[in-house]
Amino acid sequence: MRPCKRVDLTEEQEATLKMWANSGKTEQRLALRAKVILLASQGLGVKAIEKVAGLHWQSCLKWRNRFMAAGIDGLYDKPGRGRPQVITPEERTGVIALACTTPVDGSTRWSVRKLAEVSGHGKSTVQQILAAGAIKPHKTHYWCGKSPDPEFEEKQAAIIGLYLSPPENALVLCVDEKSQIQALDRTQPLLPMRPDDPARLTATYKRNGTTCLLAALAVHEGEITGTCVDSANSREFLIFLKRLYRQYPHKQLHVIVDNLSTHKEGEVRKWVEKKKRLTMHFTPTYASWLNQIEIWFNIFSRDVLRGGVWPSKQALVNQILSYIKNYNQLWAKPFKWTYTGKPLTA
Repeated sequence: MRPCKRVDLTEEQEATLKMWANSGKTEQRLALRAKVILLASQGLGVKAIEKVAGLHWQSCLKWRNRFMAAGIDGLYDKPGRGRPQVITPEERTGVIALACTTPVDGSTRWSVRKLAEVSGHGKSTVQQILAAGAIKPHKTHYWCGKSPDPEFEEKQAAIIGLYLSPPENALVLCVDEKSQIQALDRTQPLLPMRPDDPARLTATYKRNGTTCLLAALAVHEGEITGTCVDSANSREFLIFLKRLYRQYPHKQLHVIVDNLSTHKEGEVRKWVEKKKRLTMHFTPTYASWLNQIEIWFNIFSRDVLRGGVWPSKQALVNQILSYIKNYNQLWAKPFKWTYTGKPLTA
């Protein structure tokens, strides 16, 4: 019997081959070829490698010879293999242009299947074209559009100034409401989380009413004041403002709100004008993101509302108020200013 050719590896080659063979992210064909070479480096013949690697002995021989001739590079497929590309540049451009339009069937975005049907190409071909053009019809990114407010810069500067350098003896409060919070219950009990299984809810549910959360964030302390009401109207908003005014009797209050009509209603304006310790600041049009309470509402929605189950409206209200109490005791702190880009202008 002819002695088998032993493959000698450098330390670098051995490390690379082991990484390929053991990593779950390596292409399967490369991982298999790496395994063949590692076995060959142990002195195994192609027949023995075939039994261990599960690759035909002729393929084992091929990749062993390719490695001995060209090293690691010999394990890659040679360029130009496979069926020649039959799609023309014009057809590629057509698929990309089509993917950048709105479908005429009433849907809001294209799927690969729909693009394949309309363009006449296979789904795999469409996927390759989209990948090569970095086109992602399934994704949508949101951005802050340009505010039409003619006083955008002045209002923005005033609010950011309060965040960065508040006046002496002033308290900056960001106020807003989160309306129509539904107390959803499920028709079957929740199945708790266990290893390999997340918590499970039935798809069917029943509504037990809604509540609205009025909340104020003390910007430089991080504490939340909140109350739940049946309807977030101007009357409830005024009651909440009066509560904040009594809660901080020795502070100049700077209250930041958005342009909701509730915040500008006649009775609210009349009351605010009589209070020397209180100043209202309205965010520019379409720029309620300047109000830091929106950051907290996102945290609140993630922690409390997502996947919640409540047998009654009162159970929902109790949980909201309990969460606010615990938030103030355990986690409340000012949000850190991290924006380092260009100043925002209209």
